[in-house]
Amino acid sequence: MKMTSAVANKMVRKLMDDKAYYRSLEEEGSVYVASLDEDPVIPEYNYSEVAAKLDEINEKIVKIKHAINLSNCTNSVTVGEETMTIDMVLVKMAQLNARKSVLDGMRKQQPKTRVDSYYSRKASPEYRYVNYDLNLIKSEYEKVESLITEIQIALDYYNQTVEFEVEI
Repeated sequence: MKMTSAVANKMVRKLMDDKAYYRSLEEEGSVYVASLDEDPVIPEYNYSEVAAKLDEINEKIVKIKHAINLSNCTNSVTVGEETMTIDMVLVKMAQLNARKSVLDGMRKQQPKTRVDSYYSRKASPEYRYVNYDLNLIKSEYEKVESLITEIQIALDYYNQTVEFEVEI
């Protein structure tokens, strides 16, 4: 069957929910506690049925994720002047988000802050100074944020429009 990456990922999430349901049935039904002086209340549980259902769900997840991975390795998008496969875009997004986080912390620093040290015996206060151009950092942050947005828009378009074959 043909589907987009967005649909395939939704199917995987639904299958993971189904898997969690069967795992909870297994956890709750595979054992029971009973007192010696009463008739036990034995929960309905059939290991073979639950295990078969879990295997079926796992097999569907493997096939869908494999199809997604194949599509991600063979299809590409263009961002600015650079064309990248989807798997490259996903790695690039992770790298850019990590860099954005570092730049965000740097841009929030004050040029000079007093250091409160409870362990120091110095009578005069100590200060911490940034060792970079705050305006440059703010500019870099905005460039990274803009590139992330541009990549995300291209990725969203791909996820909603490009179909690939999934055999489930």
